[in-house]
Amino acid sequence: MSGGRYRKLLESGYIGSVYIKRRLIKTGSNPGFYTYEDGNVPHKIIDYYEALAAGGAGLVTAGAGEIDYPIGTIPGWGYRMDDERYVPGLKKLSEAIHRHDCPAFIQEFHMGPMHPEIVSGHQPIAASSLSKEELPRPDFSVAREMTIEDILRVKERFVNGAAIAGKAGFDGIELNAACNHLINSFLSRAWNKRHDAYGCDTLENRGRFLVEIIQDIKKATGKDFAIMTMINGLESGLKNGITLQESKAFAKMIEKAGSDAIHVRVEFYTNPRELMKRDSTHFPDMVPYPSEPLGLEKEIDMRLHGQGGWVPVAAEIKKAVSIPVITIGRLDPDLGEKIIGEGKADFVGYNRPLMADHDLPNKIAEGREEDIAPCTSCMICFDRVEHGQTPGCRINAALGKEKEYEIKPARQKKKVMIVGGGPAGMEAARVAALRGHDVSLYDRMCKLGGSMLVAATLKGVEKEDLLGLIKYFETQVRKLGVKVHLGTAVTPGLVRQVKPDVLLLAAGARHNIPDIPGINSSKVMTSEKLHHVLKFLLKFAGPKFLRWGAGFFMPVMMGKDVVVIGGRMHGCQTAEFLVKRGRNVTITDTCNDERIGEGLLETFMKPWLLLWLDEHGVRIISEVKYEDINKEGLVITTKDGRKQTLKADTIVTAMPMLPDIEFFNRFKDTAKEIYVIGDTRDPGYIIDAVADGSKIARTI
Repeated sequence: MSGGRYRKLLESGYIGSVYIKRRLIKTGSNPGFYTYEDGNVPHKIIDYYEALAAGGAGLVTAGAGEIDYPIGTIPGWGYRMDDERYVPGLKKLSEAIHRHDCPAFIQEFHMGPMHPEIVSGHQPIAASSLSKEELPRPDFSVAREMTIEDILRVKERFVNGAAIAGKAGFDGIELNAACNHLINSFLSRAWNKRHDAYGCDTLENRGRFLVEIIQDIKKATGKDFAIMTMINGLESGLKNGITLQESKAFAKMIEKAGSDAIHVRVEFYTNPRELMKRDSTHFPDMVPYPSEPLGLEKEIDMRLHGQGGWVPVAAEIKKAVSIPVITIGRLDPDLGEKIIGEGKADFVGYNRPLMADHDLPNKIAEGREEDIAPCTSCMICFDRVEHGQTPGCRINAALGKEKEYEIKPARQKKKVMIVGGGPAGMEAARVAALRGHDVSLYDRMCKLGGSMLVAATLKGVEKEDLLGLIKYFETQVRKLGVKVHLGTAVTPGLVRQVKPDVLLLAAGARHNIPDIPGINSSKVMTSEKLHHVLKFLLKFAGPKFLRWGAGFFMPVMMGKDVVVIGGRMHGCQTAEFLVKRGRNVTITDTCNDERIGEGLLETFMKPWLLLWLDEHGVRIISEVKYEDINKEGLVITTKDGRKQTLKADTIVTAMPMLPDIEFFNRFKDTAKEIYVIGDTRDPGYIIDAVADGSKIARTI
């Protein structure tokens, strides 16, 4: 395997004495499995990590297990590594990774102040006990300050966990001293207010807890057992947070203590208006949403909308140490190759891209970059973990179902006709063709992508690369021999003429147009009208051009003052698009305040976008009753019973879509097997459409 243009990324290296066959590695994280039995490792998580190893990653690091039950993580949240009785199950995991000539690490961490007392009933512990007003994350529980006895006990728990990992066959650990977790609460002056040998008065004291953990693990496990230490290179936006100069000093301490590598991330703090929704993130792609914040440190690079945003921090830390440095943060293979080639890091850590495509490393080694299923940074995977749901990926429906969803040849080859070239239709075509079916795909538009083309026009591609998603699907269906018929409106007559064995209806949802007197006024731009206009324009230009040119043709389509009917995800994102193009916007909805922004990710997107809209003068009125649309604007009755007219040059509808039952009814009895999938059956999000298409295509 030559690797083509990725020679640096595919070079081998070492972390301690552990040989790493490629510089592209899988860093530790919990993918969101919640079916643990008595703390043992379930077969699904073994399947997941084995698939990553088989996909060619240079190193696979399993997510953290519990080392200090019941307050180290969340009781029942994952597997345990706090007792030798868990060694056999952990050994199955390490052996599955080793089967593919891949070293296996496992992450160790302690939640510390992040431990949710409301879930477990146990008060969290931290370097210091801070009041709600003092906490950098006021949504956390108030922690108990650790005594010296606590510190000694928890150090022993880290050492015990590492020893158990070694007995289970792991080659090393990733020691998580970052994020808002326990070890970081000692390193950061924002969290550490104590004044003893582990206190905030000197860098040495703040680093002592971490240094002693590393030293004790090395003594217990030996020189051949590797330690990769993860730290916050910066705590951006946090008063008294860790600075780059401090993290460089910590890095030197970590190297001297015996760590074999340093994994650098940045923790960014933001401040939505509601304190209990105050947020922090180590995902650089989320920081510039919906617009880049002011006052970022010069070491943070937002030129690519967050992609590689933390790399300069890792590059600076690399100058301070001689052990390998790992960098992370929305990195694709091209950027990874550039980072390694320029000497900014020694290894490149990937997480979500490998969740989207387990085989990414092998594909770049084989020169098959066009076959990589792209991560679009939608963050649904993380959101599901946060809410205790099963693993999920927008593009990889097999995530968490690796064995169950292995592609198997169809028992009987069938003629499959798919109506609709959106995500559900394209994924169904891809999987059905892989299984050996004779597949044809029809769409009335002149391009594949369906409503994703419209979404890419309105949302842009900086935050979510929907065009990359479309390109991937289009490439796959064509390479697999799917017969694609564009610009073709499918009728029952055409279906009878084609005579498919299986008909999949994936033509999209029905627009939700509110029944308001005057809704047909020329003043109103319904979502249906807007989609028709954009789909017409897409015949001549792509979404990127249309988004860029929107400022020029906007005056023809929209007036200066706009009222958006619909306050869920669709309405809020439409308002964002309009505000960025100079419109004065008011949002209305019949729902209550709690449902405003519904559909946006609660953890990152919703609080930030609502704050941004408020800061840009967008008025949001909930629990309204729609009365009329007249020449002045939209007449509503507010929740307190007052009737008022919201003056508007243009009124836009942006409401959740509806299933298209009528479309299905038109095609009854036109084929032996008929399935309705995606938004046509149940309007949702791209992840739902892809999952639907993938599931059906595996059953026919």
